Amino acid sequence: MFFVMTPSRRLLSLRRSLVQCRGVSVENKGRKAAVDRVLSAFRSICGDDGVSLGEAIREQHGKDESVHRCRPPDVVVFPHCVEEVSALAKVCHDNNLPIIPFGTGTGLEGGVGAVKGGVCFSLRNMEQILDLHPEDFDVTVEPGVTRKALNAHLRDTGLWFPVDPGADASLCGMASTSASGTNAVRYGTMRENVMNLEVVLSDGTVIHTAGKGRRPRKTSAGYNLTNLFVGSEGTLGIITKTTLRLYGVPEAMVSAVCSFPSVQAAVDSTVQILQAGIPIARIEFLDDVMIDACNKFSSLSYPVAPTLFLEFHGSERSLEEQVTTAEEITQSNEGSDFQWARDTETRNRLWKARHDAWYAAQALKPGSKAYSTDVCVPLSRLPQIIVETKKDLLESRLTGPIAGHVGDGNFHCLMVVDPDDLDEQHRVHLFAERLARRALALDGTCTGEHGVGLGKRALLCEEVGPLAIQVMQGLKDSLDPKNLMNPGKILLNGGF
Repeated sequence: MFFVMTPSRRLLSLRRSLVQCRGVSVENKGRKAAVDRVLSAFRSICGDDGVSLGEAIREQHGKDESVHRCRPPDVVVFPHCVEEVSALAKVCHDNNLPIIPFGTGTGLEGGVGAVKGGVCFSLRNMEQILDLHPEDFDVTVEPGVTRKALNAHLRDTGLWFPVDPGADASLCGMASTSASGTNAVRYGTMRENVMNLEVVLSDGTVIHTAGKGRRPRKTSAGYNLTNLFVGSEGTLGIITKTTLRLYGVPEAMVSAVCSFPSVQAAVDSTVQILQAGIPIARIEFLDDVMIDACNKFSSLSYPVAPTLFLEFHGSERSLEEQVTTAEEITQSNEGSDFQWARDTETRNRLWKARHDAWYAAQALKPGSKAYSTDVCVPLSRLPQIIVETKKDLLESRLTGPIAGHVGDGNFHCLMVVDPDDLDEQHRVHLFAERLARRALALDGTCTGEHGVGLGKRALLCEEVGPLAIQVMQGLKDSLDPKNLMNPGKILLNGGF
């Protein structure tokens, strides 16, 4: 039965739309007036060159690498220190202006879009590496410091920071989204590697989540405020410093590639390697479509079959034991002989090919755009969900090579989409929702490492349930009662 709208209902609907439009128009005019009022205050805090109204700059700061459309802020500010961030936040708070933190713009869930306009805090000028304590294996960095910049700085110390999401993201941005990557199976995610945070709240208050200057390797003191802000995506405050765990650079590293007759065989090998207590550093899965794309894009010649990329870290002697045991396990599951990457150049080429999977997928359909899904399930459920997902891709007539951090149960479909094909875009949207709900049905999560952002707010509600959402909303209301911090992200009723 179809619903027919009567003339009176049409008129009522039109009136409601007009009221909503007028409300938005009044809100936009009020915000523009507020921005005009505060520009002189902004310039007095961070200088004339620290404030930009230029359209190109605003658009650059209104979009990340996701499929979500650009939502530019009204103005972009470029603070140089926490004192300036605090002063700017106080001005925004007094004038009810939304605040959107911005690192490097490498996010994948629309987390930097200014859905309610406001002020983007671009933190790239805060790029100091502070308080390096090699003997304690920790360092404190500002939000403009990227992963690669930190590791370059650490090169002569024998230490490194291993969390590697692929992109050269800012470390505070990685904390904000609880990022991880290929090394997480051994070294953990950002959540396990952040020891303390300096955070500016919406009213300009500066807090230190574990106490100012404190950096113990463990603590059981009070509520875990550090992990409250890790993964909060800028909705609770602006991270202006993070203290991170560091690790000794392994004496030796060796990588290998192994192909399998089936997804089940590859995942069984992964589980058995972990059960054997092998401290595998990386173990990545690529399906047949993905390895074929990587072969073509990166000039490789691996068999087109479900494949594992593995990496082992340790002493020369320990590596021999690790590799021998791992190879025995893979061969018991009908895996091929290992193809080795022993020297640094060959290893780097192998892992560059893995990190270039995004571009390799796009190259399958020139002129296309890529969208990455990001579900995570218990390891035992991985074969089932991958097989069902590949079937769904075929039935939906979609191209979506699969790559994943198989040691964590986390995988991505790198969806290749024609930006001019609305029907295909709609099919991708429906597919992504089915995939996320499939993961939830298998006791997993709708996002393993990319965050919630704009696109997964409804899925978050399904994942954690209404009571947990109420607790989250209560925390948000307590820390940001005016809903100024990155509104519209994570929580459905927190924005627009």
